[in-house]
Amino acid sequence: QVQLVESGGGLVQTGGSLRLSCAASGRAFSSLTMGWFRQAPGKERGLVAAVSWGSVNTGYADSVKGRFTISRDNAKNTVYLQMNSLKSEDTAVYYCAANPNFSLYYRDYPYWGQGTQVTVSS
Repeated sequence: QVQLVESGGGLVQTGGSLRLSCAASGRAFSSLTMGWFRQAPGKERGLVAAVSWGSVNTGYADSVKGRFTISRDNAKNTVYLQMNSLKSEDTAVYYCAANPNFSLYYRDYPYWGQGTQVTVSS
């Protein structure tokens, strides 16, 4: 089992920045692919970014490339999502997820955090 706790969400103005954190406990963090997904009201949950256990592989949604960066600190059992140049369409609940295998598809992820709200206002 893996327990995931997100933090860092909140309200930010268009063009601003936020950094989300996800602290993991349980199964060896360093062996897991970590992903960030988001879900806006009425929309399906979708990929934001994912990073493999050794940070060799990463993947991003086209809509966030060049603005968001995923990183991980295996010594701290934590994965981060740095979000810059935020837009109103980035407003969503952001979820941290863990997967023994590298994948960009949310249904492949067995472990999920509770989510953190990110609201971008103009």
